[in-house]
Amino acid sequence: MALILFNKPYGVLCQFTDERTGPPRPTLADHIHRPGVYPAGRLDHDSEGLLLLTDDGRLQARIADPRHKMPKTYLAQVEGVPDEAALASLRKGVRLKDGMTLPAEAALIEDPALWPRDPPIRVRKTVPDSWLRLTIREGRNRQVRRMTAAVGHPTLRLVRWQVGDWSLDGLRPGEWREVEVR
Repeated sequence: MALILFNKPYGVLCQFTDERTGPPRPTLADHIHRPGVYPAGRLDHDSEGLLLLTDDGRLQARIADPRHKMPKTYLAQVEGVPDEAALASLRKGVRLKDGMTLPAEAALIEDPALWPRDPPIRVRKTVPDSWLRLTIREGRNRQVRRMTAAVGHPTLRLVRWQVGDWSLDGLRPGEWREVEVR
């Protein structure tokens, strides 16, 4: 059984082919040359960070299926500086158009000093930005971005740092490593 931890760069599709017409976009095939593995879950084109790939269907389901509530930790650079009320809202769950989210773990953190993003985020001189660490246990479409926007702090940059016990530690953008699964 193979499990690959991949640090997906910004702008890379979470699939091995680009089926859209027009100029080709970067895909997993540009980075991972290991036949028979498939993503366990998704990460948006404009998000970065940990993507897990496996050749085992049961492991893929355990990682990706929201029924298993596997924790996923994100580092989110947001517009403004969330106050305690905004953090409390994230911690109790946020009402989105598709219903209430489950409670998240949410904390304001120091700048994590990540690799530079290409292209860089939009910086506004009159609006500060800050970083949050958010852990969620469901996986709705663009959920973290929608949650931070719902509490008044739109996401500028989003990096998935950890899924379950697996993390990005030691992986630069575009790098991957295979790990043992117990």
